[in-house]
Amino acid sequence: MEPRQEEMLMDQEWPPERREEKRSGGEGAPSGRNGFEEGCERLGQGDTPSQETAEATIQLPNSFKREGPKDEAPKEPGLRPSQNYSGLDKDGSSSSRGEEMVILKRPVKEEEMSPSGERKYEDSLMGELSEMVQDMVKKSSWWERHGVDDTIIALNFLMLSVGFLLLRSDSVFSFLLGITVLGMANYTITVKGSHLASHNCLVESKSWGKVLTIFFVEVCSAFTAEQGSYNHVKMHHGYTNVIGLGDSSTWKLPFLNRYVYMFIAPLSVPVITPLVAIGLLKEVELKTAIRTLCCIFLGLYSHYWLLLNVSGFQSVWSALSCMLVTRSLLAHPYIHVNIFQHIGLPMFAPEKKPKRIHMMSYGVLNLPRNALLDWTFGHSLISCHVEHHLFPTLSDNMCLKIKPVVSQYLKEKELPYNEDSYLSRFKLFVNKYEELMVHAPPITELVGIQ
Repeated sequence: MEPRQEEMLMDQEWPPERREEKRSGGEGAPSGRNGFEEGCERLGQGDTPSQETAEATIQLPNSFKREGPKDEAPKEPGLRPSQNYSGLDKDGSSSSRGEEMVILKRPVKEEEMSPSGERKYEDSLMGELSEMVQDMVKKSSWWERHGVDDTIIALNFLMLSVGFLLLRSDSVFSFLLGITVLGMANYTITVKGSHLASHNCLVESKSWGKVLTIFFVEVCSAFTAEQGSYNHVKMHHGYTNVIGLGDSSTWKLPFLNRYVYMFIAPLSVPVITPLVAIGLLKEVELKTAIRTLCCIFLGLYSHYWLLLNVSGFQSVWSALSCMLVTRSLLAHPYIHVNIFQHIGLPMFAPEKKPKRIHMMSYGVLNLPRNALLDWTFGHSLISCHVEHHLFPTLSDNMCLKIKPVVSQYLKEKELPYNEDSYLSRFKLFVNKYEELMVHAPPITELVGIQ
């Protein structure tokens, strides 16, 4: 890689402090080793980017008030919430609707009383866990790091051809089977493929990673790669559950009632996605906007053309209807998973956000393993979401491999390792929809660790 290209790549993906070290020849400068070795060394290290680098306007709801003891001495071991740390009462209802903050405490050792001591303690936790995970990654083969997930995605491209051919059949069973095969393949490619590509998990080359991101996000998913990567990788992962930055509020539609949102609205995802993408193009350069529009058109028209010329559809409306059905086949679990794993868990104020390991352990939840969703969405979005947020550059298969290590470590350090079933979260969101999806969430403050 040329020096200038390396510097541009560093400016895009490195935190500001690392960029300064690189330019000054400090310890943060990468060596000439390959991307995998450098990625291992940076795996999970450091804190989230500063607020200034986020370039986002922070707007806190006016109802938020900071209440509660600020310097009360902790009385119990470990980090414990003074109330349910999801911000809800035992019955699942919000006790304050955004007016109180949840206080979580941990014992503070004498050497950790100073701010520098606190930072050192929190960094040591993440550093220790990162070393354990790095050791596992370095001992893993290419097949484990990338091959398993690449193969799953490749198989789903083969399934597309089978699905299009099944739709030619006059048999009702074969036709429905074709719809199912196309729907599953579509979600594996658009959700699992786009998600892994945006985190550069499919290949070790960053250049090829960017090409794959454009292909999966824009051509296959009809969205904008730049804005998708910025909102998801930079904001959501950098500021998980931080109010106004990465709090998953984009998934909230307060004007819809619970039944419309949970049961009907997901069917509109295939139509809304490209419309939202077009609306976001005003945030990018003209040449990037033109590329995105061309890629979105190519993906949608290719789907339409194949239905007419391979599957034998005779009319425009029948082909468009089939596109809508296949692209919304798993829209319900897609929407549900995205709200279940963050909303209802602790939310943090921007100026009081905790260190990375606490932000992720408190603000992320794992769902149980599910054969269908693991295949179509990937482990990192279902049963290994905590692991994914701690180490976002790892593939689905690697997240599954490090899961026992991460869960054991967090439990040993008396940190939360949130897990709940799909059905349990579904019931909670249906019964407490207004508290979770309409009203402002309570702010959680982790006393003694900021």
